[in-house]
Amino acid sequence: MEALVSTEWLAGQLGAPELVVFDASWFLPNEQRDAHAGYRAARVPGARFFDIDLIADDESSLPHMVPTTARFERLLGGLGVSNRDRVVFYDQKGIYSSARAWWLMHLFGHAHCAVLDGGLPKWRSESRPIEQGEAPKIAPARYLASLEVRHLRGLGDVRENLRTRRELVLDARSTERFHGRAPEPRPGVRSGHIPGSRSLPYTELLTAQQTLRSPEDLRARFSACGVSAEVSVISSCGSGLTAAVINLSLAVAGLSSGALYDGSWAEWGSRSDVPVEL
Repeated sequence: MEALVSTEWLAGQLGAPELVVFDASWFLPNEQRDAHAGYRAARVPGARFFDIDLIADDESSLPHMVPTTARFERLLGGLGVSNRDRVVFYDQKGIYSSARAWWLMHLFGHAHCAVLDGGLPKWRSESRPIEQGEAPKIAPARYLASLEVRHLRGLGDVRENLRTRRELVLDARSTERFHGRAPEPRPGVRSGHIPGSRSLPYTELLTAQQTLRSPEDLRARFSACGVSAEVSVISSCGSGLTAAVINLSLAVAGLSSGALYDGSWAEWGSRSDVPVEL
């Protein structure tokens, strides 16, 4: 399954057997938007809700960290997902948090998943059908996951990479936050970036319509950051969410989708025992 699907494709597939559509919206607290309320107000017909804060490590103090394999299996099965299903994620912004859900599925070995290009805004702009109300009742399914650790990096991996520089860290936060010219939104988190990392704001990978740029344009932008077929990438951001837009873009560009630093700046910037550059 391709990593990115169009609204035309999804419209033609709605109702097909073994197709599951999820609204995977998530918003920062300062946005004062309720993803669940947005889902109830307007969604792609038949879509279920993928709660990024729920399908996460419930024992970590860091935001929406990767859950255990057992927890992922239980929650995905509870949402009616089976290993046979093709899964499509969208969000209420365009391409934002849906990429994180897509990355999670790949992390747990589910390759048959995609992101809806342009998300709900594009779907609505084309006057496609909308459903409202409470979530439909879904029968649970049996789901088995297989953790693909090559997609994941932790604090120790990134620390080791400071020494080896075997992988290129790309930071999806804004350039202002990367250089410490804008404050971090989380209390107690330092400003700056991981030494040796490069800035690639996720917004630069999107068009004004919040669709992903063309594969050719994406390859050019990655090339300008030093990415090639021979270079392995670790994506990072504020909390491991928009970093996944980088991984999605790498896949669409025909490059290795790389790995994601799950703790991202919420972890690195809150520690005093790791170096920071401005």
